[in-house]
Amino acid sequence: MTTASPQRAARRRLTTFRVVVLGLVGLFFLVPLLSMLDFSTRNLLGEGRTGAAWAKLVTDPNLTGAIVTSLVLAVLTVVIMLVLLVPTMIWVRLRVPWAARPLEFLCLLPLTVPPLVIVVGLKNVVLWLNYLFGDTPYVLALLYVVLVLPYAYRALDAGLSSIDVTTLAEAARSLGAGWATVIVRVVVPNLTTALLSAAFISIALVLGEFTFASLLNYDTLQVAINLQSKSDAQESVAASLASILFAALLLIVLSVVSGGRGRRPAGQAAMTTGTPAPSAPTAA
Repeated sequence: MTTASPQRAARRRLTTFRVVVLGLVGLFFLVPLLSMLDFSTRNLLGEGRTGAAWAKLVTDPNLTGAIVTSLVLAVLTVVIMLVLLVPTMIWVRLRVPWAARPLEFLCLLPLTVPPLVIVVGLKNVVLWLNYLFGDTPYVLALLYVVLVLPYAYRALDAGLSSIDVTTLAEAARSLGAGWATVIVRVVVPNLTTALLSAAFISIALVLGEFTFASLLNYDTLQVAINLQSKSDAQESVAASLASILFAALLLIVLSVVSGGRGRRPAGQAAMTTGTPAPSAPTAA
């Protein structure tokens, strides 16, 4: 009894501390969001509330076009990033492990270079892209791949480190699978959480990017919000809050998907992905 009581008291103090800290952190993030919601729904010409600013998100052609452009850019960026990075990282781990450090250095290098410098350095590349594909904002997807590369690399590297890629590849190769089958049907299904993490992080970064699009004179969501703030502050605040809520929804979806996969039995996960169960190589 004498030892249990101090332990219970310590647990209560720790629980209280956690509740207080989480409550303060929640208020730190929640109060600005509620203030944005209050301002965007306030009737500035009278009393009460109005949803006119939120209605403009789907009726204003300039803002709607910018939202569609940003969403398409996010999808293109994710596709290009995964096509380039996933096979490269898997191939390096399986065939040329000595290149892991140089690859990591190249992928993390954009973190050390300011976005303004990247835009200036890639200006000539953008001119060639405009010459080949026309003056379209979707050429930004190639630049955004450079921007999201460090974060996507870390997410995929964590996923590859959590599985035995070599054993999976050797087991598949011993059954006659080619390298394309090994990558697409054996390794990639075991990286679902890592792929989702990289994709969601990339989408959040693309939707919040302003420097590239502004300096290259393309109308994306953040550029449109900045321009709209000069004429209609309520609409710009509503668009900003909507983008924040969309990014938060992506994080919630990621946590739900990751938690669901983490609770699946190992045998069920192996059958779903098409890879042999851990006991299969031993039995063979």
